[in-house]
Amino acid sequence: MAMKFDSYLQLFFLGCFYFSWFLSSPAEAAVRKYQFDIRVKNVSRLCRAKPIVTVNGRFPGPTIYAREGDRVLVNVTNSAQYNISIHWHGLKQFRNGWADGPAYITQCPIKTGYSYTYDFNVTGQRGTLWWHAHILWLRATVYGAIVIMPKEGRMFPFPQPHGETKIILGEWWNSDVETLVNEANKLGLPPPTSDSHTINGKPGPLFPCSSKHTFSMEVEAGKTYLLRIINAALNDELFFAIAGHNMTVVEIDAVYTKPFTTRVILIAPGQTTNVLIKANQPRSRYFMAARPFMDAPVLVDNKTVTAILHYKGIPNTVLPSTPKLPAPNNTNVALRYNNRLRSLNTPQFPAKVPLKVDRHLFYTVGLGANPCSSCQNGTQLTASLNNITFVMPNVGLLQAHYFHIKGVFKTDFPDRPPVPFNYTGVPLTANLGTSLGTRLSKVAFNSTIELVLQDTNLLTVESHPFHLHGFNFFVVGSGVGNFDPSKDPAKFNLVDPPERNTVGVPTGGWTAIRFRADNPGVWFMHCHLELHTMWGLKMAFVVENGKSPEESIIPPPKDLPPC
Repeated sequence: MAMKFDSYLQLFFLGCFYFSWFLSSPAEAAVRKYQFDIRVKNVSRLCRAKPIVTVNGRFPGPTIYAREGDRVLVNVTNSAQYNISIHWHGLKQFRNGWADGPAYITQCPIKTGYSYTYDFNVTGQRGTLWWHAHILWLRATVYGAIVIMPKEGRMFPFPQPHGETKIILGEWWNSDVETLVNEANKLGLPPPTSDSHTINGKPGPLFPCSSKHTFSMEVEAGKTYLLRIINAALNDELFFAIAGHNMTVVEIDAVYTKPFTTRVILIAPGQTTNVLIKANQPRSRYFMAARPFMDAPVLVDNKTVTAILHYKGIPNTVLPSTPKLPAPNNTNVALRYNNRLRSLNTPQFPAKVPLKVDRHLFYTVGLGANPCSSCQNGTQLTASLNNITFVMPNVGLLQAHYFHIKGVFKTDFPDRPPVPFNYTGVPLTANLGTSLGTRLSKVAFNSTIELVLQDTNLLTVESHPFHLHGFNFFVVGSGVGNFDPSKDPAKFNLVDPPERNTVGVPTGGWTAIRFRADNPGVWFMHCHLELHTMWGLKMAFVVENGKSPEESIIPPPKDLPPC
């Protein structure tokens, strides 16, 4: 009954929101105001309760609704014991890195007892994005959806759904996550994997004490529904499927795609995927299910989370049927799925792929180990790009750049690795040390960049989902093995490649992306596996100002948190 009430409540708020859009003038952008109160609340899952950090006492947190062209103000008040910052994942924040949110990159965090208002415009974007904490491992529970509707009078470029539902995939730990992470860091080892995955904060009935913690979506036979799927998990790429039903992919990372039908999707941490489903199967109850994809010898939380697709009028006593998910190490399904993704590339939604490249970058992605006398094995596990483990500063990098504060960072991040080697050959277990530094790459305004991200077999190969703040990029190519600069570019898709903000580098392979650096500021790029980000698998671009004030960073807001 509670789940039904939640659904009705959500529909009521959506209806009120859409009605307010209908009444507003199409010529004027609306201002959407939200209050986020960060506070600790006891939440029960898997037969036990624990205190977690929440927004407005909710887990997951509230959804941000806006329309393309709107201005959004989110006042964040921190009443938790941790410093906090919020990242609006996938929003480009043109000239406005002050609202981007990653702690010590574009701002210092909001301290306990203080507030900060994120003030940003939604320009040239529509679709599903999300927000999450961007400090420590707090995004384990501090996250929520962003739903951006098209401009007034514009329709979706696909059949209009009868209804829509958010499916936010997450992870749950029975113990306090920050305690687990701190203990693991002292040992120089990874923390334990999560105890379950969740759908909209709920593990589903396959877990103990979880029948009441099961998300259910009611559908009417013959109707079409839009699912806005978000992977908010910290460390796991996930397969997702619905028993008996096909899904039609129509959008990724808030960019429309050429529609295609599939039984299963693959979604990496940080990514969003919109799919259409038709309620065209026998009226019954069907499991929606997700479990990890991992084709390397790395531990993951290899359990299946479920929710229920419930046809109207069917009693709850009917047992749901279960979808057949791919094996966790099924590389072929993963590669086939990603290869089917294409930008819509129509006159209204063109794929503006840079055809001329001003600067070619080649970054190796690797794990490593540095000496640590207090650690369990005498070493601390680490991660690096071009053999550089990023060291977080104590001052926001954007402030240091904007105010010309010396000594915070260097702009000498190398365009290629210091020593070429057989990147994906036999596992390399010697010379695993990395260099430490806060080193950024300076990029000319409006220049075009091609970046090849190359996985390596340092300790082990592994898939890495990379997120670039401040930009979308085009995924022009990918492959298994070592990137061949003489042969592989000839196979690039420069017509309709997928446009995203987060992309997976395949296990033991490479991915090539292109983007135009038309957004001045300091923009973070990192692996969206929280474990690897913590270990230093991150860097940042300093995009210089253009020639006019309209091509330059705007001044910081007066309430920017102090360092």
